[in-house]
Amino acid sequence: MAQKRSKPKERQIGKKQVERKPLIDPRYKNTFWTLVIILVLVIFFIINNTRSVPSQGPYPPTYNSAAQPKPDTAIDPRLQMDTGHNK
Repeated sequence: MAQKRSKPKERQIGKKQVERKPLIDPRYKNTFWTLVIILVLVIFFIINNTRSVPSQGPYPPTYNSAAQPKPDTAIDPRLQMDTGHNK
């Protein structure tokens, strides 16, 4: 009785592509990241606006208010608005 000789099986190392299923459906990927960014920005906005404002401290020792330029209070009358308080 003759035995049938068969070819040895080829090893499939590196030849078979593994299908990877994405974690997020590609249709919703941009929506997901947009929501994540908006959520992070809202959290930073809330944290920034709920902290207590530090109390105003003293001026530095070298500060001289007399040396600072004063604002020019003269406004051209053509540019002034008539609010009834100007008279």
